[in-house]
Amino acid sequence: MGTVAEFATGYPGYQGYLTKRAATLAELLGEHDYSSFAVGKWHLMPLRDATAAGPFDYWPLQRGFDHWYGFPGGFTDQYHPELYEDNHAVEAPERSDYHLTEDLVDRAIAYVRDEQSVAPDRPFFLYLAFGACHWPHQVPKPYVDKYRGRYDRGWDVARREWLARQKQHGIVPPDTELAPGDPGVPAWEELTPDEKRLAARHMEVYAGFLDHTDVQIGRLVAYLEEIDQLDNTLLVLLSDNGASDEGGRLGCVNVYKPHSAGIPEPTEVGLAALDRLGDETTNPHYPRGWAQAANTPLKWYKKDVHGGGIRDPLIVHWPARITERGGLRTQYHHVVDVVPTVLELLGVEAPTVYRDVPQLPIHGTSLAYTFGAPDAPTRKQTQYYEMLGDRGIWHRGWKAVVRHTTGTEFEQDRWELYHLDADYAEAHDLAEQHPDKLREMIERWWVEAGVHGVLPLDDRGAERVVTDGLGQSRTVYTYYPGMARTERWNTPNVANRSYRVTAEVVVPTEGAEGVLLAAGGRFGGHALFVKDGRLVYKYNFGDDRYVIESDRPIRPGRRRLCFEFSKTGQLRGRGALLVDDAPVGEGELPRTWPTDPSRAALRCGRDGGSPVSEAYACPFAFTGLIRRVVVELGDDQQRDAASELRAALAED
Repeated sequence: MGTVAEFATGYPGYQGYLTKRAATLAELLGEHDYSSFAVGKWHLMPLRDATAAGPFDYWPLQRGFDHWYGFPGGFTDQYHPELYEDNHAVEAPERSDYHLTEDLVDRAIAYVRDEQSVAPDRPFFLYLAFGACHWPHQVPKPYVDKYRGRYDRGWDVARREWLARQKQHGIVPPDTELAPGDPGVPAWEELTPDEKRLAARHMEVYAGFLDHTDVQIGRLVAYLEEIDQLDNTLLVLLSDNGASDEGGRLGCVNVYKPHSAGIPEPTEVGLAALDRLGDETTNPHYPRGWAQAANTPLKWYKKDVHGGGIRDPLIVHWPARITERGGLRTQYHHVVDVVPTVLELLGVEAPTVYRDVPQLPIHGTSLAYTFGAPDAPTRKQTQYYEMLGDRGIWHRGWKAVVRHTTGTEFEQDRWELYHLDADYAEAHDLAEQHPDKLREMIERWWVEAGVHGVLPLDDRGAERVVTDGLGQSRTVYTYYPGMARTERWNTPNVANRSYRVTAEVVVPTEGAEGVLLAAGGRFGGHALFVKDGRLVYKYNFGDDRYVIESDRPIRPGRRRLCFEFSKTGQLRGRGALLVDDAPVGEGELPRTWPTDPSRAALRCGRDGGSPVSEAYACPFAFTGLIRRVVVELGDDQQRDAASELRAALAED
């Protein structure tokens, strides 16, 4: 999987699925009587597969896990997650103090508890993948308050202080320098007082989010200790990439608008939400300057193959085999090395054929040798990297890397060269001093790329998204009340086109109210519902909300309730409400999303999670009878490739 599942191209290394030629650790351990549990994020299949009809071939249960409780895709709302249990959608628990990270750890503990209660001699494999700390940065307020004022000194000072602390703890070599800064990050002192307040609060939220996650991991560790399994359990903790710069210059209250619509968020919006940042009414991301500081001392960010994108902490804890507490290791390794490490420790040999499918050789080098030999030479020799056209390769302490500009010729890229053994942060480019070494490294990259399915190089962005199923040839969708929710990438794509939503209902004598169809949520979406006897349509364009309401109550009986959007220009149009084909209300939608406005799932007959409209509380189920709701799409759509790319990039 050369990139996130939504960017599939059909090439072998970019098919959007975990190939069945590479059995998962759950599948391999299942052959040795392990129970296997997946909890949390499963971003290893396209979201288009997350439907009640599947296909289920690449869901966790079909890839070796006995149970799964979590969410598909790259992210979810921490207060209102769109959860699955095994192979079906479930709703998050309804309680005022709910938070996803706590729920995931509760479920992880429950899986271990249940298995150990009935089969105490049976080993288990637990894969726990948090939504934290991917945006939205959402966390209970006490954790934010804990960090009030901590970051008022700004990201420039923090970056220097954090490097000094890293040196003090031996995490980086004592001669490590800060990598050159991103020119797109303003100096802290250039910000206005209001901008500093806003930027500092975003980091307080993020710090609280990380702290909260750490506390939940601690609960799991404490439970393993309580049942006398901590010493006997190998824990491997790592993050999936470097810090993200997707929050822009000053961060965002609702990251969807700058991401999907390309509209910067005014500082005033952030200041108005200052005391709410991190709660369920916000969908925030911190500023680029804090991302740079979070990657201290490294260069660039998530989605880059410089150190800031790919170099992450790895913590291994196993008291039965690693008796040294707080020991440091400096050998160069990669996430691909985790599986061979586990197999070596268990004495398990990877099969050449698994369930009649020939297997790829195990890619990676076990790092188990480092457990008892802190200063042993690195056994790994080579590791290549590629991400959306960026390339890099590490070989015996040297690294060659290129940051590619989409749409330019690969042959014109300028490669950089670093001696990582002497330059941890990639601060000194040696390409001109050592041209022969650079050429050797580049040629080695091409060899590795050929062996591991990286080629052909493909820097396309939006075209990949279109290729991956967002074309949606259907123009008519029929939904029934009580149906399982439909994930956001499977909802009718009403962006920049005319469309019609028609609900066939029966209104009882005493009247009815509730949601007919809701797609999305508080941060982006649209809904047709009945409130106080009147038909209402609500469209959320970030902090711009458009409401059209009928001018008369709906009479009892069998009725056709309809909203019709007529496109009048690019990303704008006029909406009309109809009851039994008679007009009852109309209004302008002057700005609409360039991508599907459904920032969350679609539900028929109710809303769920984060509500599309503040006029009701979820689920606000329709109290009459819904026979069906039909969505019809016009043929006048014009798609915005750049916006679709931004939305897809947000998935990882």
